[in-house]
Amino acid sequence: MLIDVHAHFYHSASPRADWAERNASRLRAGERIGITHHVASILGSWGRTSPVYFPSPEDATAGNDALLELQRQHPERIRGYACVNPNYTEHALAEIARCLQAGMIGIKLAASRRASDPLLDPVCQAARTHRAPVLQHVWQHRRQDWPGQEASDAAELGALARRHGEVAFILAHIGGGGDWLHSLHAVRKLPNVFVDLSGSGVDGGMLEACLDAVGVERLLWGSDITMDTGWAKLRYLERLLPADQLERVRWRNAAAIFPRGSFGDRDAAAGRPAPAPAVRSGAGARKTKPVRPGRKRRNA
Repeated sequence: MLIDVHAHFYHSASPRADWAERNASRLRAGERIGITHHVASILGSWGRTSPVYFPSPEDATAGNDALLELQRQHPERIRGYACVNPNYTEHALAEIARCLQAGMIGIKLAASRRASDPLLDPVCQAARTHRAPVLQHVWQHRRQDWPGQEASDAAELGALARRHGEVAFILAHIGGGGDWLHSLHAVRKLPNVFVDLSGSGVDGGMLEACLDAVGVERLLWGSDITMDTGWAKLRYLERLLPADQLERVRWRNAAAIFPRGSFGDRDAAAGRPAPAPAVRSGAGARKTKPVRPGRKRRNA
């Protein structure tokens, strides 16, 4: 089994006229790579009628509806995150309940509000109720702000994770750009934060640094927009890790943090790793010398 914990699809309200072909090409590429489950989100209208990282309630709902339809069309292959904008608390909570009841298995937070902001607490309380992980869009060591978004870095995600120790958080695209060493240092001691390996970055030493910082138990494989670099990291891990540890990154770690049975009978029946211990408020493989990155990457 191979679970891609960070996938995206498009829909007819997005700016792309070729949206259907792009969705089909992702599934074809997934077949070649060996992906059994794409855990995906649609970020509103992808910027067509509201900002990508700050979707309006209407656009968030439309994107989630499109993803639910894709799940119905591909029930064996596609799983979904409910994408919400926490600035609209009532809508976000209703959308989480609606989408998870309809079969989605996680929650996607983009860059609509800083992760450390208390406005995210109701969303995290809903995640705890549903036992659904939260995929948080992260810029690896944010040094500035950009129009149309309120991006978070790992230190801010860490503050949120400390407040909600019984919720599993996924730090998005460690290879998505910026200073991943800063991110790894920020979440090293937070057992409820898992590192998503997606993003276009393939810097030398990055995967070894991830293993050193959080261990194989907290690594999740994903590809985001750039499936080719996701595949390249997977191939490298095949040579870096023994088979039992590789299996954890490929699917077992993901199966442990999503609702039981999200990925079929094998997931529900398998001996899944025990969830990481909760982080209470106020709590505080192989080593190489990694190359510190600095270039901007493609990520969502």
